[in-house]
Amino acid sequence: MKFAKITAIEYELPSHSLSNEDLAREFPEWDVPKIFGKTGINDRRITAENECASDLGFRACEKIFDSGVVDRSDIDCLILCTQSPDYVLPSTACILQHRLGLPTACAAFDYNQGCSGFIYGLGMAKGLIETGQVKNVLLVTAETYSKYIHPGDKSVRTLFGDAAAATLIRATDDTVAIDRFRYGTDGSGAESLIVPVGGARFPALLNANLETRQDDSGNIRTDANLYMNGPAILEFSLKRVPELFESLFDDNFTLDMVDHFVFHQANKFMLDALKRRLNLPEEKFVREFEHCGNTVSSTIPIALKESLEKGNIKTGDIVACVGFGVGLSWAACTIRF
Repeated sequence: MKFAKITAIEYELPSHSLSNEDLAREFPEWDVPKIFGKTGINDRRITAENECASDLGFRACEKIFDSGVVDRSDIDCLILCTQSPDYVLPSTACILQHRLGLPTACAAFDYNQGCSGFIYGLGMAKGLIETGQVKNVLLVTAETYSKYIHPGDKSVRTLFGDAAAATLIRATDDTVAIDRFRYGTDGSGAESLIVPVGGARFPALLNANLETRQDDSGNIRTDANLYMNGPAILEFSLKRVPELFESLFDDNFTLDMVDHFVFHQANKFMLDALKRRLNLPEEKFVREFEHCGNTVSSTIPIALKESLEKGNIKTGDIVACVGFGVGLSWAACTIRF
């Protein structure tokens, strides 16, 4: 039997930067130390007007091919996680397959998952490989939330950045390398993190003259913009993530066997609260979002790539990954590098 193994990770950030200094000039009531103190973020990368998820995903994938770790002709499955597709249809994965020059025998499909999406993608890649359907999966996470954010909404503008990551998962004869998948969903919280207008239920063209509203905190948005109920998302995370995390462990796999913990890199406040709740040691708790912000489905692969490059994650290390957020959705797994 073949097993699924991560053999390469690359990521791509847009060239345009939105710094805390930029935000402080727009929102004088929020100075630079206050923004960093709340978010732990110094910089976010923002796509250009004509730059989309597929553009970032393309450049991340090309880094994989340029490294020589795999030939594009060997890719037989492309999985793309995005909530900001280039078009309503066709799937952005189909566009990316053609642009990358992948074989026409390659499967290619999108899925819309968000903050837990990387782990869901790993689960699908593992299933496809270990049932013998494919051998080489290119998992792409690509998000441009900035296109949904009203410039006057500092509640989300301070948090989110655009990015894409490409992860190569290959069939190997080695022992199990990606394992212990856990999932969860609570759609009753869907309205806590949502873009209300733009889908089939409320088409954008039928809502062209949307009312612009300002909330009690001074944040401005329309129903075509991203809305996040911060307190509700925090409450959800502090309830569900500990339950999810604890379900990873049993008599055969204990907490002390984990070398690193990589949680969805939401923001400093959220990660601090979860680390305290779970009593995790800081030296094992990975934080790699200061330079790019919350990049949704790409936060975990970016954090893994940064930690690998810095030598913090080494061959043989076991990493526990936890994703949670929009949906509401959550997922966890372990990775042995």
